Amino acid sequence: MSDSSLPQAASVKTSRRFFQRSIVAAGIAGFFGAGFLQDSRAHGEDNQQWLTWRGSSRDSTVKDSNWPSTLTDANFKQVWSVPFGDSYSGPIVTTTSVFTTESSGNKERVTCVDRRTGETRWSKEWEGSMKVPFFAARNGSWIRSTPASDGETLYVGGIRDVLVAMDCQTGEEKWRVDFAEKFGKVPDFGMVCSPLIDGDFLYIQAGKGLHKLNKKDGSTVWSALGDNGDMMSSGAFSSPVISTLDGKCQLIVQTRTYMAGVDLESGSKLWSKNVDSFRGMNILTPTVWDNGIFTSSYGGRSLLLDVQSDGANARWENKVEGYMSSPVVIDHYLYLHLRNKRFACIDLKEGKETWITRPYGEYWSMVSNGEKILALDQAGKIRLIAHNPAEYTMLGELKITEEEAWAHIAVAGSDVVIRTQKSLCLYQWKD
Repeated sequence: MSDSSLPQAASVKTSRRFFQRSIVAAGIAGFFGAGFLQDSRAHGEDNQQWLTWRGSSRDSTVKDSNWPSTLTDANFKQVWSVPFGDSYSGPIVTTTSVFTTESSGNKERVTCVDRRTGETRWSKEWEGSMKVPFFAARNGSWIRSTPASDGETLYVGGIRDVLVAMDCQTGEEKWRVDFAEKFGKVPDFGMVCSPLIDGDFLYIQAGKGLHKLNKKDGSTVWSALGDNGDMMSSGAFSSPVISTLDGKCQLIVQTRTYMAGVDLESGSKLWSKNVDSFRGMNILTPTVWDNGIFTSSYGGRSLLLDVQSDGANARWENKVEGYMSSPVVIDHYLYLHLRNKRFACIDLKEGKETWITRPYGEYWSMVSNGEKILALDQAGKIRLIAHNPAEYTMLGELKITEEEAWAHIAVAGSDVVIRTQKSLCLYQWKD
C-alpha cells in the first residue's frame, strides 16, 4: 500500500492465523492503550464523535438511549470496508473523518478517510519499527497506541516512543517528540499508552515516566514517576485518566508496578499503591467509582482502592484476574473480561461476582450506554449484552469478520467503527 494512494472502499475478508496476545490491546490497553476531551464536550458533539481511547470520558460509556433491542444482520449493516496493514490502535472518529494507523515494513502510517464513504483524504508515514521481545513476540511488532484528537490536531504515538502531532484536515506535521532520544531508551514493548488531552495540555506515559506537554508545540511542562527502563517494570501498558478523588482533581496513573495519583499542575505524586502482577502486566485503564479506583491484573487480583488524604488502601480485594480488557461500569456493577477468557459481573459495593460465564474469546473491547453493552472479541464476534446483575443476558451475536480484531471499537451515534488486523470498517446499526 502506497503512502498517498490507498484503495477505495471495498469489502475485505482475510484469513489470519489465531495467535495469543499479551501487550497489545493495553491501546489496545492502548493493548491495549488514550484523552480526556473537554474540548469536544464544549461543541456538544460527543455522541457523534470518538476522539480518544475509550471515548471522551475514557470509560467507554456513551450518552445514547437509542441502541437497538437486539443485534441481527438486519439492523447491523456494513457501510464500507477498506484494507490496511497491521495495527492495534483503535480508530478515531470526528464528524466527517475516521483516522487509523498501521505498520508497514519499517514505517508507520496514519491515514484519514471520509467517514461517509471510506475514501482516503490523506496519508502520512514516518520511520518506525522494532521487534518486541519473547512473550510478546508472537503478538506481532505493530503500532499499539491509540491516537487522540481535539478536533483540530491528531496526536499519534509510534511504537518507538515517538509522539507526532498532525493537522486533522491536511495531515501536516506540527511537531514531534522523540522520547527515546530524549530519555535514552526505546521501551522494550514499544509505546502502548495513548495520549490524554486536557485543555491546552497533553499527558502521556512514555520516555521512562509520565510527561505533561504543551499540546501546541510539544514542549515539556513537567516529567514525573521516572523509572530505570527495566524490561519487566518500565514502559506503561495502561493509559491515565483524570478524575476527582477525595475532593481533589488529579491524574490517575497505572504503571507496570503501582497505581498513583499525580497533581496536574506540579506533577508531584499525591499517593501510590503497589499493584501485584506477573511480569508487570498491569494493563487495564484505571476505573473510577465512588471515590475509589478499580483495577485488576494478570497474575494478581481485582481490587477497589479507597483514596483519602493520607493515601490509598484496598476497600476490598477479589481473586478474579483481569488481563487486557478494560471494564465498563453500570450503576454499581462492573463488567469485566477475565484472564481465563470468561466474562464476569462484579458488585462494586460488595466486591463479589454476581455471575461468571463460560469462556468467550481472549480479548473484548466494550462500550456501554448505561443500559446495554456492545462487545467485540478478538475473533471477530460482536455481542449486544443487557445490563443484568442477576444473569448473563446476551441480546444478539454476530460474526462480522474472519480477521482478528484487537483494536478497541468506536461508537459514534449510529456508526460503529471497527479496526480489524487488516481492515477498517464502518457499520451502522438501528432498530
